[in-house]
Amino acid sequence: MGKSVSIVLVGIGGYGNHYLKELWNHAMFDSIQGVVDIAPENSNYYEEIKANNIPVYSSLDSFYQDCQADLAVISTPIHFHTGQTICALENGSNVLCEKPMTPSVEDAEQMIRLKKEKNKFVAIGFDWSFSDVIQKLKKDIAAGVFGKPLRMKTLVLWPRSENYYERASWAGKKYSREGTPIFDSVANNATSHFLHNMFYILGERPERSAALKTLTAELYRANNIETFDTCVLKGEMDGGTQVYYYATHAVTEELGPVYEYVFEKAVLSYVKNEEILAEFQDGTQVSYGDPEKERAHKLYHCIDAVQQQKTETVCGPEAALTHVQTIRALHESVPEAALFPEERLQYEPDSRMRSVKDLNILLKQCYDDWETPSEKEDITWAKQGRTISLPFPKSLS
Repeated sequence: MGKSVSIVLVGIGGYGNHYLKELWNHAMFDSIQGVVDIAPENSNYYEEIKANNIPVYSSLDSFYQDCQADLAVISTPIHFHTGQTICALENGSNVLCEKPMTPSVEDAEQMIRLKKEKNKFVAIGFDWSFSDVIQKLKKDIAAGVFGKPLRMKTLVLWPRSENYYERASWAGKKYSREGTPIFDSVANNATSHFLHNMFYILGERPERSAALKTLTAELYRANNIETFDTCVLKGEMDGGTQVYYYATHAVTEELGPVYEYVFEKAVLSYVKNEEILAEFQDGTQVSYGDPEKERAHKLYHCIDAVQQQKTETVCGPEAALTHVQTIRALHESVPEAALFPEERLQYEPDSRMRSVKDLNILLKQCYDDWETPSEKEDITWAKQGRTISLPFPKSLS
């Protein structure tokens, strides 16, 4: 066993509870040097934190005035990620930052420069990327086991009510009150894992993603938000692979993630809570397992990386940069998401759920047909955005 790794947890409500649960269940609370949160009493583990005499701080700066940590685990709102990651690196910590890394390409590139300067790693918490399942699959793709990737599609129907958008002042916003970019959306938050995964598994190295070359978006909303709750994307990867992505919160039916990745020699398919299956042209099938069962791997991967004094991780800012660029391109393609036609909007007062009539049927049909809503002749309300050419990420060159 390697040396003990000291940890500071930044943000212990919301998703931060998952990290506390892991550390509690594995008797690792003694590794926590401190927690940072302006409302720590909202954490599910606040009583355990007090019982173990773990110091509580209102800011990361104040923590570093008293303590040091080998690893800073950041689970705060999107617009705090950049500043807190920089603060942790400047104070000698490695970083595990929750997804998305940042809404700003410039901030992402600053993180990359600083981690190299400080000789520390920054891991971005796209859960699947740290799983043994995805790592084995990524290795086989890079080795040419399936041949050239031809086209890829992903569908995620995840209902979210008005309560979801009222849970925090930044939810569904483009900018904070201070003007810091947020761009919280269905593609940049809840379903971002699965958008990122298409880029990540095509990366030629474990710590890289492939680049997206062009993107055309259709963005819509049923909720009263600044961004969008429904996203349809079609694009082309560097190398020619076609990419389709369908995700929405404005439905009452939950489905996905579901994906199909078509290669020259095989088709990779996945349905949530089942196994990733590769079916070759001769009928041979190979199962890779379910990455959903390995969502906690990222924490232990980072602890191991500290112990081994690594300065790279399998999913660092370089790997997450394509996703950051894609989010920017979505908003360039469609600067203002269109409100769904009023006659299609539905509202359930008891659940406070805003949804769109038959949107689930439409998106499933588009997914089956490798099309977008605007390409369906009978969908007169759909509108396609501009086609955006993305710059090649510097970190992938």
